Amino acid sequence: MEAIKIDLNDYVHSGEGANGESFNHRTDPGIMMKLYNPGKIQQPYDEMLMARKVYDLGIPTPEPGDYVTDGVRYGIRFRRIEGKVSYSRATADHPEKVAQYAAEFASMCKDLHKVHVDTTQFENVKDRYFRLLAENPFFTPAQKDSIGRFIADAPDSDTAIHGDLQYSNAIFVGDKRYFIDLGDFCYGYNLFDVAMVYLCCCLSGEEFIKEVFHMPKSLSTKFWEFFAPEYFGHDIPVKEITEMVSPYAGLKTLIVERDTKCPMPEFRAALKGII
Repeated sequence: MEAIKIDLNDYVHSGEGANGESFNHRTDPGIMMKLYNPGKIQQPYDEMLMARKVYDLGIPTPEPGDYVTDGVRYGIRFRRIEGKVSYSRATADHPEKVAQYAAEFASMCKDLHKVHVDTTQFENVKDRYFRLLAENPFFTPAQKDSIGRFIADAPDSDTAIHGDLQYSNAIFVGDKRYFIDLGDFCYGYNLFDVAMVYLCCCLSGEEFIKEVFHMPKSLSTKFWEFFAPEYFGHDIPVKEITEMVSPYAGLKTLIVERDTKCPMPEFRAALKGII
């Protein structure tokens, strides 16, 4: 599909992240745009196609629009959710509401993980991790064998997985809630997904959490402590939940090491029961 040419002067910069920048339309408040960093052409196109498929499933997410370019960068236009705020930003701005926000996010996640998908249309999360494992140059063959067995032995499911389930990738306005950044959407066992919540809240370092989620680690850890029982049930101790989720969070090392191109011992520690 050929990208539609846009004039960046028609847009106002509204934010930025690791992969690019976001913009709001100057005159149409119902349009926002995400432009990826220079050199990324296929990724925004693939994310647009994925966003459309996920939207068609009925999962609450901003309606995707066109594949666009300003002549240098490529991106996607979406229907803008006016007045939205992410759960990470809301928690950072109103730490006294951490329990409420964690419960709302947990409810969103539980609803997402009940959605059954057409497995011919999306990738199996296990296949994704097997591919990441094969491509990783930092684990030894013996470690790869152990990790591979863990992935293979995980339960199978045909239910939805966000793929990057951070509390910054869920937004709300009033009583409306939406998931965003669904480029890694797939299907499989829910712990592969919930593990990202734990990683972002508890395994990431203090400086990273402050920079990305705008809060001290003590607050992000508290978010997990409220989220876990809301998602898994109040009859299971948080410590037990954390031990169950931890090795799946360790698997995220494969994603982080792919992106950083170096070993990440702080995340590998969660794999201690596997390797």
